[in-house]
Amino acid sequence: MVVSSAIRETNPELAAARERGLPVVHRAQALAALTAGRRLAAVTGTAGKTSTTSMLTVALQHCGLDPSFAIGGDLAASGSGAHEGSGDVFVVEADESDASFLAFSPTVAVVTNVEADHLDHYGSPEAYVAAFDEFLGRIVPGGTLVACADDPGAAALAARADARGIRVRRYGRAAAADARLVDFRPDGTGARIVLFHEGREHLLRLAVPGEHMALNALGALLAGAELGAEPEALLAGLAAFDGVRRRFEFRGRAAGVAVYDDYAHHPSKVAAQLRAARQVVDGHGRVVVAFQPHLYSRTRDFAAEFGAALGIADEVVVLDVYGAREDPQPGVSGKLVADAVPLPPERVRFVPHWEDVPAVVAAVATAGDLVITMGAGDVTVLAPEILLELERREGG
Repeated sequence: MVVSSAIRETNPELAAARERGLPVVHRAQALAALTAGRRLAAVTGTAGKTSTTSMLTVALQHCGLDPSFAIGGDLAASGSGAHEGSGDVFVVEADESDASFLAFSPTVAVVTNVEADHLDHYGSPEAYVAAFDEFLGRIVPGGTLVACADDPGAAALAARADARGIRVRRYGRAAAADARLVDFRPDGTGARIVLFHEGREHLLRLAVPGEHMALNALGALLAGAELGAEPEALLAGLAAFDGVRRRFEFRGRAAGVAVYDDYAHHPSKVAAQLRAARQVVDGHGRVVVAFQPHLYSRTRDFAAEFGAALGIADEVVVLDVYGAREDPQPGVSGKLVADAVPLPPERVRFVPHWEDVPAVVAAVATAGDLVITMGAGDVTVLAPEILLELERREGG
């Protein structure tokens, strides 16, 4: 039986497997076994893993390669998050949340950022960072670390990799970056960027918004080049990338309101996507966010940071906590996050009952606004309900 860390020991199937003495294998260990004999590109980091893994996969496909891949989200184009390819490259999203990324031995390791998270597992920010140092030791001899130079945690990790004699390639706005973001300009629901790579400037139009996505594209470019793909073909593939489900995914429009859905569940991710949303409306409408905190421990540890990130929006609706694998904790609810949002009280609403959210959001939104449902839980199913409520109000 293959299980993830989200599966409790009380799960009846897992309990039955243990009673029968069946082998129980962690998901990462099973996936690592599938990568044996392949050149592995493992993408990890606190935020941006899914998008960067997806960009790298699509870019390699555009180069005529057929990589195997396993991604924590479904590609918009194919609707799939996994594929057994015919090529010798395997691209995986390596999950750091429970240290299971240490099961992999990558030829190319991509680290998007390193910022405290998953303290329910690690116990302290220091232990979280230490796991990334251990991950460096998993890179095969002669392999490469690709790291974001703009993120302090990833930059520090890259410096430590340098000291250990590991080949390092950096991306970001930093002048010394191997792939440097020279210019970024929002363009509708995408962006136009100028990047510098291998002695040349390139103009690239991305179909996904946000400077964080531009940085993810640069990371994918460097990783693909390290795997031997031609940079020009990689850039064409990145231009063709049209997103991942639940990553700023457009769900529909009603009553002049555009509704999106996003998986962001860490303060940095929330802030990055809301900044992208503001660029999309470009001053012609407001950003309305319906945010569902994920895990009681994360809500407890980062309520202030979540509040600050949500303050980027114009109107904020906070749901109660989606507990997932955790039991409720006394005094921990979505209200902790709502109370930390630095907006006037009339622009922040704590809505503890899930079924009330569509009506609340529809009452707030007006034509020209952008609504985004956000979180790693069941908030994703609310987008169609919000659209129906907007239609009802417009017709009523």
